[in-house]
Amino acid sequence: MKFNLIKSDIYSKARIGILETDHGKIETPIFMPVASKGFVKSVPIHELEKIYKIILGNTYHLYFQPGIEILHQAGGIHSFLNWNGSILTDSGGFQIFSMKKLNKIIEDGVIFKSIINGSLHFFSPEKSMKIQRFIGGDIIMAFDDCPPFPCSYIEAKKSVKKTHRWLKKCYSYLQNHSEIYNYKQSFFPIVQGSIYNDLRKSSAEEVSLLEAEGYAIGGLSLGEQKEQTYSIIDLLTDILPKKKPRYLMGIGNPIDILEGIALGIDMFDCVIPTRNGRHGTLFTWKGIMNIKNKKWEKDYSCLDEFGNSYVDKFYSKSYVRHLFLSRENLGKEIASIHNLSFYFHLIQTAKINIMHNKFFSWKKSIIPLLQERL
Repeated sequence: MKFNLIKSDIYSKARIGILETDHGKIETPIFMPVASKGFVKSVPIHELEKIYKIILGNTYHLYFQPGIEILHQAGGIHSFLNWNGSILTDSGGFQIFSMKKLNKIIEDGVIFKSIINGSLHFFSPEKSMKIQRFIGGDIIMAFDDCPPFPCSYIEAKKSVKKTHRWLKKCYSYLQNHSEIYNYKQSFFPIVQGSIYNDLRKSSAEEVSLLEAEGYAIGGLSLGEQKEQTYSIIDLLTDILPKKKPRYLMGIGNPIDILEGIALGIDMFDCVIPTRNGRHGTLFTWKGIMNIKNKKWEKDYSCLDEFGNSYVDKFYSKSYVRHLFLSRENLGKEIASIHNLSFYFHLIQTAKINIMHNKFFSWKKSIIPLLQERL
């Protein structure tokens, strides 16, 4: 994987880069739609590929459905999905650790029950890497220890130490087991440390010693104050290597994305645009719209006059509201496509402003509009 910085904003840490995998070039900052099980809910692959060049899959979910054997026989996840772009796979650690009642953490990994049938399974750093080799993502993530929020300083410190021990095991496995398919896989370690600045700092310094292709920040947006989130990101982007991409995991409402870009983040993922879309919440350039509200019942104007997707001009607010009230799945598809398109063009507009050194003032002016409830 290659990463080249092409422009930095002079009033913030915002930057534009080109990330290149064997499946193509991606201009950063970038948002990655979440396809945990190999699909973005309610959005066909052919719609995704119109604007996105990278999506995210999840090791935990793909391990159970469709299963590693099926993915391997298909020739890897790209062939299985018929997706020509890049794919990042999360290690599955967050999903496992979030199910406290279904897991048991030991030194070598985690024993957990399947949410599908209750069967017992074991993930270690080595097994997560093995599974990710078979899945075949272009970027694969370290298997880290994910502490809950809130947690004590002592708990967070133990978690960081375990994350670093497991990181070495992940790296060692990858060094001794090459790619299964005919393209390169790149590896990102993950910074942990909860809300404790000294733990975050030491974790970032530790993972930076590893010559990885990129670095991720995990364990945020779990309940801490926004100011804490932004402060930690600001701290970490001063430590992590500047010539490598920084990935902020699981954070993705529009305002958090803009603040993350301002703090030097290059990659984002989140279920918000599609999950909220499936429930009738649309992000627009004028604010947030609940399409199911009665106020849109006789509004025959286009879905979003400032939108850039074909669905924004083709469908009216009244009609999309009718689809939702009729429980027609087409409504979920239209809303999800709209939101993903909005996210893409929000970041594209951010890049234009970075190129002209206007990002900071533009961000300040656009955030109040994005917060409006229509």
